[in-house]
Amino acid sequence: MTYCVGMVLDKGLVLMSDTRTNSGVDNISVFRKMVHWQVPGERLIAVMTAGNLATTQSVISQLEERTKAPDERSNSLLGMPTMFQVASEIGRLLRRTIEEQQSANGPSGSGRFTASIILAGQIAGMEPRLFLIYPEGNFIEASTDTPFFQIGETKYGRPILIRGYDSSMSFEDAVKLLMVSFDSTLKANLSVGLPLDLMVIGRDTFEPTHQRRITHDDTYYQAISSSWGDALRNAFHSLPDFGFYP
Repeated sequence: MTYCVGMVLDKGLVLMSDTRTNSGVDNISVFRKMVHWQVPGERLIAVMTAGNLATTQSVISQLEERTKAPDERSNSLLGMPTMFQVASEIGRLLRRTIEEQQSANGPSGSGRFTASIILAGQIAGMEPRLFLIYPEGNFIEASTDTPFFQIGETKYGRPILIRGYDSSMSFEDAVKLLMVSFDSTLKANLSVGLPLDLMVIGRDTFEPTHQRRITHDDTYYQAISSSWGDALRNAFHSLPDFGFYP
């Protein structure tokens, strides 16, 4: 399992993902779930993945190969004119990869190769956009009603995002909010773990405004984790006491 969040702000996009993958408690590894491609001054496209690692690695590898082959540019993320077409192509590729793996492994293997993808980015002359791509290849786009997407182990960190999100918030506050959401998830679920990958994409920059890998010894993350725990305990004790008697 994993945990990834993509968020749309007035100022741009903020992405964060964990790096843990596991096949049982005795087989835990670190794999990057966030990948991006860019054409300076023209586009930046980033994806985050959750699900079967072989499936997601296959999709990412195929996308990477397309960006390297000159004759494939028209069919690559670097040549498509809109983010909608990028989402459509990644959806087709994800669906086809899952179908091929399921077919190769027979009926007993169905369901094991599921995966989902968050796609974020901007192409020059257009708005920053965020999509959630499902294993079936279809997708939805973020909107004012649904301004962020989560994939993987979503339930523990979601209440934090719902209560704290504001489209006009600064990048600094957005990162703080994501840190709290991830810390809550890490505390509750062993299948999500450090290090975390962070990317901030400013509107019309077409390159990462900020990138960072957050490790166990990251002083900011440690401060957020400790302070959030203290704040929760203080808030709990400040609530009115329940009375057993009228």
